[in-house]
Amino acid sequence: QVQLVESGGGLVQAGGSLRLSCAASGGTFSSYAMGWFRQAPGKEREFVAVISSSADRKYYADPVKGRFGISRDNAKNTVYLQMNSVKPEDTAVYYCAAQRAIGIIPDYWGQGTQVTVSS
Repeated sequence: QVQLVESGGGLVQAGGSLRLSCAASGGTFSSYAMGWFRQAPGKEREFVAVISSSADRKYYADPVKGRFGISRDNAKNTVYLQMNSVKPEDTAVYYCAAQRAIGIIPDYWGQGTQVTVSS
């Protein structure tokens, strides 16, 4: 069983930056691909970014390409999402997730952290 705890959310002005963190415990973090997803009010949860277990592959959703960066530190059991040039449409609850492989449904989810971008 893997537990995931997100942090770093908050209120940021459009054009600003924010870094989300997700700390994992209870499992072999380095064996999981790690993803970030988000859910805006009234919308379905959507994929944001994913990083392979060894960090050699990263993929991003089109709306965040060139603005967000995903990274991980396997020694610290933590995955990060660097959010730059944020826009009001980035406002959502952001969730991290542990996946056995990229492209499959995550096995574990965090509780989410709220990101609000003001215009």
